[in-house]
This record gives sequence, structure tokens and C-alpha cells, in this order.
Amino acid sequence: MKQVVQNYKSGELSVLDVPVPGCKPGGVLVRSAFSLISTGTELMKVSEAGMSMLGKARSRPDQVAKVMQSVATNGLPATYRKVMGKLDSYTPLGYSLCGVVEQVGAGVDDVKAGDLVACAGNEHALHAELNWVPKNLYVPVPDGLAPRHAAFGTVGSIALQGVRQGEPQLGEVALVIGLGLIGQLVVQLLTAAGVRVVGADPDPARCELAARLGAVACGDPASAAVAGAVAELTGGHGVDQVYLAAGGGSNQPVELAAALARDRGRVVDIGKCRLDLPWNAYYEKELDVRFSRSYGPGRYDPEYELEGRDYPIGYVRWTERRNLACFLDLVSRGRVDVEPLISHIADFGDAVETYRRLKDGELKAVAVLFRYPGPEAEGTAEAPVVAVPAVRVETRAAAPSRPVNTPVRLAFVGAGNYATSMLLPHLAGRDGVALSTVVTTTALSAANAQRKFGFARATTDLDGVLGDPSIDAVFVVTRHSSHAELTRRALLAGKAVFVEKPLALTEDDLAGVLAAVTESGNDRLQVGFNRRFSPLLREAKARFGARSGPASLRYLVNAGRLQHGSWYLQQGTEGSRFAGEGGHFIDTASWLLEADPVSVYAVASAGNEDLQVVLRYPDGSTATISYVTTGASGFPKETLDLVADGKVLKLDDFVRASVYGGKRWVSSRLPKARDKGQSNELAAFVRAVRTGGPMPVPLESLVATTAATLAVQTGLAGGVPVALERAR
Repeated sequence: MKQVVQNYKSGELSVLDVPVPGCKPGGVLVRSAFSLISTGTELMKVSEAGMSMLGKARSRPDQVAKVMQSVATNGLPATYRKVMGKLDSYTPLGYSLCGVVEQVGAGVDDVKAGDLVACAGNEHALHAELNWVPKNLYVPVPDGLAPRHAAFGTVGSIALQGVRQGEPQLGEVALVIGLGLIGQLVVQLLTAAGVRVVGADPDPARCELAARLGAVACGDPASAAVAGAVAELTGGHGVDQVYLAAGGGSNQPVELAAALARDRGRVVDIGKCRLDLPWNAYYEKELDVRFSRSYGPGRYDPEYELEGRDYPIGYVRWTERRNLACFLDLVSRGRVDVEPLISHIADFGDAVETYRRLKDGELKAVAVLFRYPGPEAEGTAEAPVVAVPAVRVETRAAAPSRPVNTPVRLAFVGAGNYATSMLLPHLAGRDGVALSTVVTTTALSAANAQRKFGFARATTDLDGVLGDPSIDAVFVVTRHSSHAELTRRALLAGKAVFVEKPLALTEDDLAGVLAAVTESGNDRLQVGFNRRFSPLLREAKARFGARSGPASLRYLVNAGRLQHGSWYLQQGTEGSRFAGEGGHFIDTASWLLEADPVSVYAVASAGNEDLQVVLRYPDGSTATISYVTTGASGFPKETLDLVADGKVLKLDDFVRASVYGGKRWVSSRLPKARDKGQSNELAAFVRAVRTGGPMPVPLESLVATTAATLAVQTGLAGGVPVALERAR
């Protein structure tokens, strides 16, 4: 098997062929799926190995003291041979991974071969294809947690043990100094515990990331911003806890801790920073200085780590293993999000080059993962698959007969910003449409919508609306998490349904909607994918004409940042931004390419929500959607290029379009406003409801687009392409 090793004397890194470890009693043999590079601890070790002998001695005075003691005891020649022998040997790297149990040793009964486990230990969770891991240094991975996220278990346990040492209480304020990998996890853990957090780091990108992950305020420790935020949050008293998650030789962290901590506050050292405590400052406030020892109780105890002797829970509540399990549970339940911390995923074979890029500063990263070869890397025997459910309607509901000139009666469930700005203005006053009822959860918002758009009735009674036989169609324009359930209920009530994107946030939600279609025989459904109805884009597609060969489509979405507090940021309940909005762009690409995708590959940039999504289509065509939130606000939101058969279609934010081919066509004039197709889409929906004709977009296409959108999150979690399989 292969393993990453380093010669501490020369500093040379290599991927070495070494024997497979045996599966001893009391542990398991684990085949690695992902292992995490500690960009703090490991890079410090790598950097030390590259130093001169004098530099090594200066960086490790503790080891120098041991050498001097050995000289006094054993003499210089013997000590020299011993030290040189130890230096000129291979040492392992790594201590946090996730993998699949390949073999179970005697005395182990909590896992079996094929189980996914997270492993810890700088002797047992190494950057190697196979590791033997003793019982107290692995835990089973919770169902549904992605292997690459579980690989954070050990580092997460270090952060968790540090937070436990600080004994945070609900409502307190904490300062985290150093926003590297450990610091970012500490921020999230404190936030999950109900603590308001201020972060300090000289790197603006890390400050921005911490703010996205829950910190109330962040800034450069040398600036007045951090002190100002602490004063505002604490009424000038100072923070209750300070967590030192910084490294390096500066004494600034401990001095800043003394300045910003309250009287009798707690200072917890998690990282490895200089600790020349300013005596007066710490004495006058009687600060409680605490150390956090690695993953928790059990660390460095060979009886616990190697012999598997657990500490009784009544005496030691949180051991190494219990911390590891607790952290994975928090990640699996969405209380801690490690995905934004992943800066880079490298193939294990590129380990040496990856370390070089990190050391040289070419690769700036919070967290880097090694991905190991083989299907086992995802803990399954096959590549991930998202099923595209079949659409089955045994008996299609007949469209109700209506007298000529009878208006289509509409009910709106929800009357938020999108409904009142993008939909209702196109329906209010439209011939052949009657706005019957608006339903909201608060009486005042219903009354406002009734007054502004002329609804005949405003109510908070959804059941009454669904049971009203006079209502022909229901618009679902609520928060994302409720779309699938409200759509399901409206279909079962026999209504035509227009639901804003997304149709569903999970595969189970999508299956529930289709089960309602099958049960009721009612397939009268439209999702608000409006861009395919844009007059400008439709004309451009017509000008482009038919194609004979595969196409390449590129779609840049400059989504921009959301205001703090927006419900779109509530990913735990409302899904990611792309889950909510991405269906627009997938639907547009599929409409232009006149097919549904067969696979999805998605990658995310480090520390933000920028995504690259590659869709593959049956004829070999591809569509790349770049969904970015970090662009300039003045740049157009949507630009699109379609290339095939020697022709190019270009769309500039629904303002101008052009086609280059045998002849060049450019849209004649700038429109008064961007028409993204809402008016035409609503007209087509109303017409289908009135006439009983086909819905504007086939249900099969709506389902395929929704499944592809869901596959993006699956792909991000697994780091590999996701197949879209059609059920039969």
C-alpha cells in the first residue's frame, strides 16, 4: 500500500510503498476514503523538517533539553548516533480520516466490514491507503453524512474539547483569536451553543468566512474593530471567554486576550502560540487560563488508546471517542457546516505536490482533503446516483368544463416579495383572470395583498381554499421548505398548481409530489421556471436554429450577496441558495439543448457559496453553470453562451442577444426592462387551465430539472459526478 512519509533530517516528502498493517485484536483495518490535512499542525511539522539543524534546535527547545540530558548520561558519541538515526528515518503524517472497515479484529463488535468510520490519532489515522485503528479511536459515521465531511472528525474533536474547556453558557460572548481551521470550527460550535462570537484574524477572507458561519463580528486583531465590537456586545465589560486558536511566535494573542476579557474571564489555549503572559494584566483581572489537550480525555493514555479501556461515563462524560461521535452528530444534523471550509480536494497520488503548494503559499487553504482511489472512497460500491422518478398518471383528471368567457379563478398561498413584485402585477387586471383568494399565515399581509391587487377575499384558512370548488388553480409562493407539501395537498384537492421554484428540497419531497399525482390522477402542475418564456431568449433560439452536433453551453450567474438576516440564508430549513434558485438555470440549459441531463458534477469554491455545475446530456452536449456570490454588484446577473455547429448564441442579462453564424443577428434595441418571461409564462399557465390543454412545460421535464438540482448537493458532498437514472 502507499503512505505519505517525511524524512525529518532532509525534509523530503514522498509517497512510499509500505506493507499493509495487520489487523490486530481490539481494532479494525480501515481503507481510507478521505483524509484531512491539518494546515496548522502538519505544515508546521513539514516546515520544521526543512530547516537547518540549528533551526530545528531553535524550534524545538524541549527536544534540545532531552538531547543534552542524553549527552550527560550516555556521552556525546552515543547521543549523536541516536539523534541522527532518529532524524534520518521516515515519519508519518496525518491524524484525521474517514474510511471503510475492511477487516475486524478480535474483540470488536460495534462495527462490521463495509461500515463507514471516522478515525483519529497521529499513529492510526495517517495519510495512508490502509490503517489499523484501535477501538477507542474510531466511531461509526452517522447515516447520510458524507465521507469527506466525516474526515473532519478528529480536528472537530480538538475544537470541541477546547470549547468544553471554556465552559460556555447560553447568552455569553466569546472572542476567538485565529480563524484557521480550528478557529472556524470553534466559531460554529460556540454559535450552536448560543454564544455570541467575535473573531480576530489578520486575513480578511478568513474573517469573512467566520462571519458567514456565525460570528457576530470579525476583524484584524490590530484594528479597533474587534475591541469596538466586544465593547458593544458586552456593554464594556469584556468577553466571557477567549479561545486562542492561533499559532506563530507573536505574543499579540495573549495580550489581546487580557485586554478584551472581562474580570475573571476564561482564556483557553487550543493552538500553539507564544504564551508570555503579561503578569499584571492577567493578575488584575484574575483571568482563568486553561489548556485544551488535543481530542479530550484519553489522549496520550496508552491504556485508553491502545488497549481500549474506556473511562466510566459517570466519571468522564466526554472522552476522545465521545467527542468524536458528538462532533460527527453535530455535522450530520447541520449544526456545524464543514463544507465551506474545504479549500481543495487533491488525489492521494498528488500528495507531495499538494504539500509543496501549501508550504510555498501557492495554495492558500483552510482545509485540504486527500481523496483515495477506488469506489470505496465514497463508502459505497457504486458511484452516487440520484433517481429521476417516473411520472405515472393512471387516470388523468379531466379539465373542468367552463362556460365561455368565465374567468379562471386563482388563489395565492403566500404574498411575499416575489409574489407581489413578479407575479401578481402580471395577473391583476388580466382579461379572463379573477383573483379569488389570498392565503397567508398573518392576517395583515393577506389584507395588504387584497387591497393592492384586488383579491375578492383574504384569509389564513388554507383548508377552506383547497376545499372551495370554485377555485381553479392555486399558486404556491411560500418559503422553499413548504413548497412540496403545499403542492401535494393542492394536487390531491384537484387544483391546477403553479409552484415557485424549487418544487422540492429532497428526493423524498419530490417523491411525495409524484405520489399525489399518481393518487389523484391530477398532473396539472407548473413550476416557475420562467426564463424559457423570455421573448428575447426565444427569438435568439429561433435565430440559432437546429443543430446536428453536440453543444457547449456556458451560463454565468452573478448572484451577489444576500443581506444579513435573509431567510434565504437559513440553509438548515430552506436549503442552499442553489437548491432554491438553481432550477432556473438548469431548466434554461435543458430547454436550449432540448434534452434532460444524464449526469451532474459540482464543485464549490472554498469559504463561500460559489459553485461550478457541469451537466452532461444524452447527445454529448454539456452545460456549465457558474453560480457565484462574490462578484461585483455592477456586473450583469446572467450571461449565457451556446456554441455548436459553427454558431454562437450570446445572451447578455436579458437585455441584448446575438447569434453568430453564416449571418450575424443582434437584437435590434435595448428593451425598457428585462423581460425574464414571467408574463408569458403566466399567460401560458392560465391558458392551459382555461382550455384544459397541456401544461406549458411537461411534468417529466419539471421532475428531471428538480432531480438534477438535488443532485448538485449530492455531488458536492461526494466530490464525484452523480448519475441521473430514469426510473422505469
